[in-house]
Amino acid sequence: MGIVDATIIFVKQQLEGAEAGHDWFHIERVYRNALHIADQEQCNREAVQLAALLHDIADSKFHGGDETIGPITARAFLESQNVEESTINHVVRIIENISFKGGKTDRTFSSLELDIVQDADRLDAIGAIGIARTFAYGGFKNRPLYDPAIAPNMHMTKEEYKASHAPTLNHFYEKLLLLKDRMNTATGKKLAEDRHRFMEVFLAKFYAEWDGEK
Repeated sequence: MGIVDATIIFVKQQLEGAEAGHDWFHIERVYRNALHIADQEQCNREAVQLAALLHDIADSKFHGGDETIGPITARAFLESQNVEESTINHVVRIIENISFKGGKTDRTFSSLELDIVQDADRLDAIGAIGIARTFAYGGFKNRPLYDPAIAPNMHMTKEEYKASHAPTLNHFYEKLLLLKDRMNTATGKKLAEDRHRFMEVFLAKFYAEWDGEK
């Protein structure tokens, strides 16, 4: 069995019963997005595949904010599969630097493969799927849909972003609508355009219905 197939089996097992927006199907969509973008680039395809599959293996949101568990879990698995150390290091660095974290954290590592996997992950955070995932997580955290009295906080620190309990709709302004202009690759940017427009249409309709449109 190849390393990619072994990783798929491992990730499916690890994420069994996970919250709907961060389950195996999220990983599968990101994986497919990453492969599509990688097809347009001269990149290390194996590193892209492994990082896409392992990028949310232990999301800090579900582990008390601990950002070390994901990279540690990924490294331990890849070492158990006798993957080359250079590949393990690359994949772990991608996992450590992929997250949005309020958009206030500078990368400590850069590579084309990180650009690709980050774009693939961000694509799954916007558009129709992104809207569904956002409200699924808001429900999971028992957050209100919307509160006109609570404005989005566009100047949060990383810590404030991680600790936020704001209404779900605020997340569109604090993250989702910002992603289109933060895509890395030409393919990612092109795909993000349509998904961004869909969110704008959704928000306009949401507010109209909230205000009693007949």
